[in-house]
Amino acid sequence: MTRIKVGQIVGRASYNCDIIFRVKNVEGDVAELCGEDMRLVADAPINDLVIIKEQDRKKIQIKQKQKEENCYQLFRQDRKLIRERSEYEVTSGYTKKNSYFEVPGKVLHLDGDPVYLKKCTQVYDRLGVPVYGVHLQEKEMPLQVASLIEMIRPDILVVTGHDSYSKSKGDEKDLKAYRNSGHFVDTVKEARKVIPYMDHLVIFAGACQSNFQSILKAGANFASSPDRINIHALDPVYVVSKVSLTPFMERVGIWDILKTSLTGKQGLGGVETNGALRRGMPQYIEEE
Repeated sequence: MTRIKVGQIVGRASYNCDIIFRVKNVEGDVAELCGEDMRLVADAPINDLVIIKEQDRKKIQIKQKQKEENCYQLFRQDRKLIRERSEYEVTSGYTKKNSYFEVPGKVLHLDGDPVYLKKCTQVYDRLGVPVYGVHLQEKEMPLQVASLIEMIRPDILVVTGHDSYSKSKGDEKDLKAYRNSGHFVDTVKEARKVIPYMDHLVIFAGACQSNFQSILKAGANFASSPDRINIHALDPVYVVSKVSLTPFMERVGIWDILKTSLTGKQGLGGVETNGALRRGMPQYIEEE
């Protein structure tokens, strides 16, 4: 039997290697796994794991990168339409030469996975969304979120990491049947103690297979996962970036969110929310 080590890229033979995982921890004959692209955490017997060859991994990465790039381009097209509409409004239908600047909503992103956090911050930067990223274990998030909100003063909060639902531990309503949904719920509740209004602090919370209903009930604007399916690592980024880059006088509809996501309505949902971007005039250049 091939020795399984922490950090290796593997698949589960019993699932036909449908999801690619990183080995997070090994205890005896059981390994704790984290999805490479999906926000899923799972335990698996070591004898069920298959090490993914580098050439196979590269093929998977190429397909995944193309999917992510398609999503990015769709988002950019949507963003271009919003900017064109903004320019039309600011210039009174292009009849006046008015220069203006934009202040996108600031994101505080709490992530249980440092690798995912790095991927997410790179995409935020590419989209032009200001972000302050913090890596915390999911169980630490409820304890730290209030002080971080006070320090960063974000417009948008992301609470994510890894999760999973185990039918053997209870039905879908039981938080005890989830790996981290309870921590996400508690974090949202603590955040709402600091800023109770949904348009003063927009919250996305959840990961793969998370308890969507409980997270929304706790006070989140957006959450995963309505059908308890897996969500992509970058889904939280595209959800909140849409809010960050939409003018605050406009509403962000649920379809607006879903059409630029990687997962869709089975994995993501929420309520109508005001945008967080503010426009100002005149345009200015800061002195260095």
